[in-house]
Amino acid sequence: MKNKFRMPAILKQKNFLFKVGLFICLSWVFIAMFAPYIVPQNPIAQDMSARFLPPSAGHWFGTDELGRDVFSRVLVGSRISITAGVITVCITIVMGLLYGGIAGYIGGIVDDIMMRVAELISSFPPLILAMVIAAALGPSIFNSVFAMVIIWWPNYARLMRSMVITLKENEYIVAAKTIGASHIRILYKEILPNSIGPLLVMATLDIGNAILTFAGLSFLGLGTQPPTPEWGAMVADGVNTINYWWISTFPGLAIFMISIAANFVGDGLRDYMDPKLLKR
Repeated sequence: MKNKFRMPAILKQKNFLFKVGLFICLSWVFIAMFAPYIVPQNPIAQDMSARFLPPSAGHWFGTDELGRDVFSRVLVGSRISITAGVITVCITIVMGLLYGGIAGYIGGIVDDIMMRVAELISSFPPLILAMVIAAALGPSIFNSVFAMVIIWWPNYARLMRSMVITLKENEYIVAAKTIGASHIRILYKEILPNSIGPLLVMATLDIGNAILTFAGLSFLGLGTQPPTPEWGAMVADGVNTINYWWISTFPGLAIFMISIAANFVGDGLRDYMDPKLLKR
């Protein structure tokens, strides 16, 4: 008998918004991957005779002050915005996992010192600190991502530390210590698999915030530099030409769409992983 295809359990849940968010996120990932091949026009090609054209059949999202096709720029701009958000979250989750795991497992004065450092960074307003770091290092994509990593990793470190403190007193951890398992093996084989779930949920929720923050830094001129298309920078271009609403509206809607969708996915994952809500 042939094996029947089984839908992953997470897709069977009744959370409609999770499915909508997952569809939107996957659609934007697909667009980001293949944007250079599906755009109707060159996103950086200038045509001064086609400046400020409203949305039409020839230019679905209109054109900007340099005659560039806004629709093409929104599609290509997704590559930088989404990639920056995902890379930021991936780096912060690894840093937080290692830092918080070591602090929580060792405990004592080492834990106190390490967590005071994390709390010191968290005490600053996140966006203001990111702006200061990015401005001090100079406007670039790399510096903006670096600034975002600095402001976010303490959140993951605190969460990982709390998970480790809770898990390391369990019986199976004590048993592993009794039979002579090394500390690295205990962290890698026993604690990490049981604590990765909440970190993944937090990371999913943060992807939308990371994209939004990166767009904010680019809006202020601290991220992507012209003529590279990026959603935040495109919104800034539209602010300078406020009478032509389409220049900033469509990239703004893209930011809004992916941020809300990522939050829907994060909420769905949280519900799925919560043993109190999971009834199967």
